[in-house]
Amino acid sequence: MSGASARAGCVRGRSLARRGVAAGRGVLLALVLAAGPPGMAAASATSSVPPLGFTPPAPGSYRLERIMKAPDGVVLDSDASVHRLSEFTTGKVTLFSFIYTYCSDPKGCPLAYATLHELKNTIERTPALRGKVRFVSMSFDPEYDTPVAMRSYGGQEARDRRGLDWHFLTTRNGRELAPLLGGFGQDVSVAAPKAPGTRIPVLSHMLKVYLLDPRGEVREIYSTSYLHPAVLLGDIRTLLMEQGRR
Repeated sequence: MSGASARAGCVRGRSLARRGVAAGRGVLLALVLAAGPPGMAAASATSSVPPLGFTPPAPGSYRLERIMKAPDGVVLDSDASVHRLSEFTTGKVTLFSFIYTYCSDPKGCPLAYATLHELKNTIERTPALRGKVRFVSMSFDPEYDTPVAMRSYGGQEARDRRGLDWHFLTTRNGRELAPLLGGFGQDVSVAAPKAPGTRIPVLSHMLKVYLLDPRGEVREIYSTSYLHPAVLLGDIRTLLMEQGRR
């Protein structure tokens, strides 16, 4: 695929994702979640990043539009400390996604984790990017995904503060989570467990990863088709170049 065709494909695909966000904005969701056994930790999730079918445009050769302001609310970090979400969505370029720790869909949360893990390694090897980017993974399920569960899910990524900051957040309850889901336009539905005493599958959602600028504005939304380290890295560089021109 040529560079021009790839760029057009990106615009079409990303526009669809944006329309999905607009449709879902303001919707408050009450999550009714059944108790059950723990799911697979992120560190042991078997998911790989598929190859990219096009060459992304060069960083800085395009503009990322301002889509919406990220919502704010009360959240819990993986050490159980209470914060405002805005502490994790402003001040740096941020990649933000909603996940749940027992997700087993290879094209869902495990793919997001694998993609960000690969990108994290690249960023940490790039001196010009160090200290300028953070990742945030936030749970759909505050009842099961407690701070302890999120810390376990994040593994070393949640504990190591020597490199890129990667925060694994949750909320105290579904009531505090709902306006954050609505503000991001992230849709999620509750599915009945397969059998009594099990919780898989419980949640159904479209995978979305959000790119935020240091002002906390969403500048891009990635669906599965465009969730690739090379695409994300190019967009991060584009935002940083934009900041440098101010």
